[in-house]
Amino acid sequence: MSNKKQTGKKAASAASKTLRSSNTSKASKTSAGSALSQKSAPKKQSSAKAASAASKTLRDGRTSKASKSAAGSTLAQKGKKKK
Repeated sequence: MSNKKQTGKKAASAASKTLRSSNTSKASKTSAGSALSQKSAPKKQSSAKAASAASKTLRDGRTSKASKSAAGSTLAQKGKKKK
């Protein structure tokens, strides 16, 4: 099943802010990069590595609001698991 979701303007802006920050974790930057790469690519899906990084980012209590927004976008664009 194809994923037709795209990263919105707010999430893309948050992802950009996350990538520019010098004190952001590697997991946050991985998920932000994935979200940003899907800004204008409706058929692109998040990889398992990016989804795992996004999950880690969302669970970390020290993560900024911008990083969590980008991570949420990355997870929303993860493809469905095949049975």
